Amino acid sequence: MLSSIGIPGLILILVIALIIFGPSKLPEIGRAFGNTLKEFKKATNDLISTDKEEKTNSEEKNKLVDLEKSEKTGN
Repeated sequence: MLSSIGIPGLILILVIALIIFGPSKLPEIGRAFGNTLKEFKKATNDLISTDKEEKTNSEEKNKLVDLEKSEKTGN
């Protein structure tokens, strides 16, 4: 979506934002937008790592159950 905007479109958006919000508010808006993106990325990474941990734990439990079953049938 953003790749189709191009440089002229991006400049137009920035000029409109400058007119609407003024030069004093733009740094605050940019900072808030950056912080939002950073928090979103952190939350996404946390979800991904949690899923990986759960998958690893599940695989380990399955291996233990299989090992216990094989020990019971072997004895």
